[in-house]
Amino acid sequence: MTQMTGAKMVVQALKDQGVEVVFGYPGGAVLPIYDEIFQQTEIRHILVRHEQAAVHAAEGYARSTGKPGVVLVTSGPGATNAVTGITDALMDSIPLVVLTGQVPTFMVGNDAFQEADTVGITRPCTKHNWLVKDTDALADTIHQAFHVATSGRPGPVLVDIPKDVQFAEGTYVEPRAAKTGHYQPKVKGDKEMITRLVEAMETAERPIFYTGGGVINSGDAATQLLREFVDATGFPITSTLMGLGSYPASGKGWLGMLGMHGLYEANLAMHDCDLMINIGARFDDRITGRVADFSPHSRKAHIDIDPSSINKTIRVEMPIVGDVAHVLEDALRIWKSRGRKVNKAALAEWWAQIEEWRKVECLRYRNSDKIIKPQYALQRLEALTKDRKDRYICTEVGQHQMWAAQFLGFEAPNRWMTSGGLGTMGYGFPASIGVQIAHPDALVINVAGEGSWLMNMQEMGTAVQYSLPVKQFILNNERLGMVRQWQSLLHGNRYSHSWSEALPDFVKLAEAFGAKGIQCSDPADLDDAIAEMLAHDGPVIFDCLVEKHENCYPMIPSGEPHHKMLLGEDTGEDAIKAGGAVLV
Repeated sequence: MTQMTGAKMVVQALKDQGVEVVFGYPGGAVLPIYDEIFQQTEIRHILVRHEQAAVHAAEGYARSTGKPGVVLVTSGPGATNAVTGITDALMDSIPLVVLTGQVPTFMVGNDAFQEADTVGITRPCTKHNWLVKDTDALADTIHQAFHVATSGRPGPVLVDIPKDVQFAEGTYVEPRAAKTGHYQPKVKGDKEMITRLVEAMETAERPIFYTGGGVINSGDAATQLLREFVDATGFPITSTLMGLGSYPASGKGWLGMLGMHGLYEANLAMHDCDLMINIGARFDDRITGRVADFSPHSRKAHIDIDPSSINKTIRVEMPIVGDVAHVLEDALRIWKSRGRKVNKAALAEWWAQIEEWRKVECLRYRNSDKIIKPQYALQRLEALTKDRKDRYICTEVGQHQMWAAQFLGFEAPNRWMTSGGLGTMGYGFPASIGVQIAHPDALVINVAGEGSWLMNMQEMGTAVQYSLPVKQFILNNERLGMVRQWQSLLHGNRYSHSWSEALPDFVKLAEAFGAKGIQCSDPADLDDAIAEMLAHDGPVIFDCLVEKHENCYPMIPSGEPHHKMLLGEDTGEDAIKAGGAVLV
């Protein structure tokens, strides 16, 4: 029964939870906690330049390690600046513990300086949140917060701590004594329903595994079980944006990403399948297209630890609530015990059809020796870095993000950090900082567009201060590329405010921060320029000047079903035999 101040409790609780890094920005309402951080050496604090960046950095740290990310910000604007990052983490199921300062309890509700209703503001964008008014309850609440953030479907939680609670003394509670019994998500799936799924797999003629970020969130065991299951059955597999890396891009069952900018063969396979096995994905609108026409011929199974995700968007015949690793372990054991049966003849025909769709070569584009095409830039980046086992890729949001998903291959989980559900511009740069902090000797590259990157450009100060060798690979088309693409396709080429007339010189900007800047505009110089970027031992801004009006294909037009896609003009028109695709 140890007595200590609330501020000291915060730091002790973080230590007892195994926290090594905190991302934050100080302010008056958290100075007691910062004072305690100053007086210890076990927890490292990373000073960002904006609270939104603190949350995105914690997301990158969490996504690349599987550990919860921790954020510390002050009251009022400190907390409200963090809201975008918190919402991003909620949408993408990233475990975060956000600690916010609050004005003293006796001032709450009086419109005090830097007061905001943090709990009220963040209730819709956290998995759970707390306002701690009693120092005796503080340690227990923080331990509960870690439990809730990491159990079940991961997500962000927030603990709001008034300043007087930080100064006051109370009794510290160790993690094992914390009250966590009220939240115990179901992890084991229903055996009868799992058996029913296995029976469907044994007779299916056109099966497909449809995987999402839930596989990665479930841990290494889940990804290993998934790989074993896919390779043993011979079923094709596709993935959402958030699930890339759960099955290797070089694997024999891999179809590529599906969805709005997914591959032609992946989308048509999802449409024509007769058994869809959804593992840890949530039937996002970027996957389904027009819901009424989504995968109309299939029996559907959905494995998810979040019961609210099942039957929320798409009705399924075989709902299985449970942790992916546990469910796959049971399903694989049952399938093996029943003789490892699949419909081999039908499966061979199914793969033959998929190979026909692949002949379309939906990612083909018209290259140039005059100007760098963004697809070519990423192909060269992939070729020059794919053999690096310590490579981590982050992205901002936009065309470059989709091209990165299409042209970069991921062989392992936790190597791909991107903003999926919320689509947050400004995510990638701070996320790359969080990844680099977690993996100091790794190659960390943020694939960016100049518009997204400028939203958190101030974090170059963080990268330089902590000597983080993050590589910012900016595909600079001097446009808000995805906005411009939609304006081109849907708004008669009326480019309303989709470019900036005052972009910085990125090389000079890098040098102003004390970093290295590289610019490349000639395809013939690209490989050497990338090699120069990779060889530099500090942070780099790589300004890659690319084609300004290149569109990202394939693309499911807004309001269309997921088997109707716009394809680039250089794809194989003669090879298209089904699916109702549209060529532009």
